[in-house]
Amino acid sequence: MKFSELIHAPSVIPELQATDRNGVIRELLQSLADHGAINAEHVEALARSAIARENQGSTGFGKGVAVPHVKHDCLTQLTATIGRSSRGVDFAALDRAPVYTVVMLLSPANAPDEHLAAMERIFRYLQRENFRRFLRQAETREAIVELIEEADELRSE
Repeated sequence: MKFSELIHAPSVIPELQATDRNGVIRELLQSLADHGAINAEHVEALARSAIARENQGSTGFGKGVAVPHVKHDCLTQLTATIGRSSRGVDFAALDRAPVYTVVMLLSPANAPDEHLAAMERIFRYLQRENFRRFLRQAETREAIVELIEEADELRSE
């Protein structure tokens, strides 16, 4: 599975408006709902689940990146989106640094193997310094999506 196949491109947010962790989670979920990737009725339940997950331990793994993720019964397919914040958001990351790139991953509760494979794919990309830097500099939805597609092409060569 390619990273670009995980990302629901229309819901990518090139400049997050929210300034706190919970607001970012809600903004990304609302974008997924607004663009038809998830049912709008499920936004609040998914937000509560993602925030509860964050309260157990931050998904901000450092280097300016967080990957909040939810496995939930209301989901029928794996989907993800990306939000970028030029200001940075406190996600209580492991390195205590602000988060500039947030990848929200949603998975059906009955697909733990797919969820794990998607997490591995996301982390593999986000471990690369150049990818993180270019992602942080991308100022439009198109630029973010194009960067992910280019990274997929480089990995398959």
